[in-house]
Amino acid sequence: MKKLFGMMTLASCLALTMVSCSKSDDAKAEANELSPSEISMIKAAGLQPGGATKVDGSYLIEGDILLTAAELQAMHGNNGPELIVANTEQYRTTNLVTGLPRTITVRYTGAYTSISTALTNAVDRYNARGLRITLSKITSGTANITISDVSGVSYIASAGFPSGGNPYSSIRYNTAYTGWNANTLTSVIAHEIGHCVGFRHTDYMDRSYSCGGAYYNEGSAGIGAIHIPGTPTGASASSWMLACIGNGTNRPFTSSDGVALDYVY
Repeated sequence: MKKLFGMMTLASCLALTMVSCSKSDDAKAEANELSPSEISMIKAAGLQPGGATKVDGSYLIEGDILLTAAELQAMHGNNGPELIVANTEQYRTTNLVTGLPRTITVRYTGAYTSISTALTNAVDRYNARGLRITLSKITSGTANITISDVSGVSYIASAGFPSGGNPYSSIRYNTAYTGWNANTLTSVIAHEIGHCVGFRHTDYMDRSYSCGGAYYNEGSAGIGAIHIPGTPTGASASSWMLACIGNGTNRPFTSSDGVALDYVY
C-alpha cells in the first residue's frame, strides 16, 4: 500500500502520482511530453526532469512539486558551490522563508473535514518544535499558504518552493484521496508544507529507499539539494519528507527531522 510523493504503480499503491494502464492516460502522457528546452529549464532550476509532466500550464516535478515556467526560471542561478551530491540526509533548497521570526498563515478552502483536521494536526506538529516560523491556521481572509481541493488530476497532492523569501502559496489536494487514514493525511499535509518552506525529499539520492524498485539517484553535484548539517549520512527511516508513503502510515517528525527543522528555522 505504498504511495509516492513521486511516482508509483497501480490502484493498490497510494502515491502522490497516480499511474494508470488505460489508453486515454497513455495519450495524455504523450500530450504532456516535455520538449528539450523544457527539460533544460527544469535541470537549470536544480530539479529532476525524469517523470515530469505538464499540468494545467505548470510542471509537475518529482511527483508533488508543481511549478510554473516563471517560478522555474526564477530558481536559475541559485545553485551555489555548497550544493552536493545527495546521499541520505535531509535536504533543503536554495530558496527559504526569510524575515524570521515569522508567522505563516495557512488556510484550507475546500469542503472536507478530514483535510481540515489534517491541517490542524500538521500545524500542531510544526508549532510543537518551537521554530522561528510559527504556523497559524485561519478560516477566512488571505493566507500565506492556501490548501485547495482539486479533482481529475494526475497527482494526490502538490506544492512548490519558496520565492522571494515567502513560502510557496498553494497546496492542492486531490479529493479522490480525502478518505485516507487521519495520521496519513496529517503526514501528507505536513510533507507539502515542508516543500512550501523549502525542504526537498529526504531520499532525494535514491527513491527506491521509500518507494521500492530499482536504485534511482536524482542527480549529481549542483542540482539544488543542500545537505543539512547534523542529519544522518545513512538511511533516514520514517522521515516526514520521504518521497513515498502508504495509507495507514504515520510520519511525525523523527529526531533527524527535528535537527533539520531546528537548523533551518
